[in-house]
Amino acid sequence: MPTMQPNARRADARVAARAMTARALLALSVTLLVASAAQAQLAYVSSEKDNALAVIDLKALAIVGHIPTCKRPRHMVITPDGKQLMTACGDSGQLDVIDLATRKSVRRVPLGEDPEAFDVSPDGKTLYVSNEEDGELGIVDLASGKRTKGIEVGKEPEGVKVSADGKTVYVTSEVASLVHVIDVASGKVVKNVPVGKRPRRFALTPDGSQLWVTNELAASVTILSTKDHSVIGTVKFEVKGARAADITPVGITMTADGKRAFVALGKANHVAFVDVAGRKVDKLVLAGKRAWGVTLNRAEDRLYVVNGLSDDLTIIDVSAAKALKTLPVGRVPYGVVIAE
Repeated sequence: MPTMQPNARRADARVAARAMTARALLALSVTLLVASAAQAQLAYVSSEKDNALAVIDLKALAIVGHIPTCKRPRHMVITPDGKQLMTACGDSGQLDVIDLATRKSVRRVPLGEDPEAFDVSPDGKTLYVSNEEDGELGIVDLASGKRTKGIEVGKEPEGVKVSADGKTVYVTSEVASLVHVIDVASGKVVKNVPVGKRPRRFALTPDGSQLWVTNELAASVTILSTKDHSVIGTVKFEVKGARAADITPVGITMTADGKRAFVALGKANHVAFVDVAGRKVDKLVLAGKRAWGVTLNRAEDRLYVVNGLSDDLTIIDVSAAKALKTLPVGRVPYGVVIAE
């Protein structure tokens, strides 16, 4: 067998060293990429007309990508582990489950006709969705992906909220101006509560004692006691220079301590900062056209407002009560969620 010359041995050693260096750099790049993704603060905005989700880097305050999804994506929820995003697509009648690491759809689940808003049981096993065309609350087993039941409610149901103990589901009926209280164990409506005209969305106080309901055509929020589901209060909204008919509250969110609520006032183009204990508006902040969906970041120093008619997202500094920036996010944006 011929003996390898010293120059050849050195050349082979250099090639091997370069290969090891390349592998090390690749491994480091992957590690840095994973670490960067883990540290990223991203918002996702659903666009009903673009059939896509806009991805926003919250540190840079910039659009960093788009995720294609099914037709007319609306309400969204991020899974408790932060790894997946679920969105209900009204025209596809599906739930699209998106892996946030790859930004790709990994599963489609049938939801029935015209799904809009949904919530998930505390154990993560059951999804409750409003089916507007059928006038039902659909119940979906997430493990099997099957719709197991439909519970008849009032016409055009929209908002859906599950209690913290998972025993009760609340549903709004836009046409009937009712909140339907559904007992999960029996699968039956146990009470219908009259609220303001065209109720839309819900927020529960952190202690679970109060349910706040936005009334789009009554310029108000109705407050229910979850103990007996009686009406215990109302917050009325006024915006200087705006007609009452243009004050159309829809989206609502609350701080973790339950001291403040934020309500998007629709065609009034403002967000109301509401003192929960005093049940009064203490600030109004200008957003975009038809302020619709709202959410807070984890630090609760930024409020994100989706504007359905100006096709953008307004980012508000909460302490200053002032808009910081507006970003275009696609045609007819509906909702916004944050992954931190």
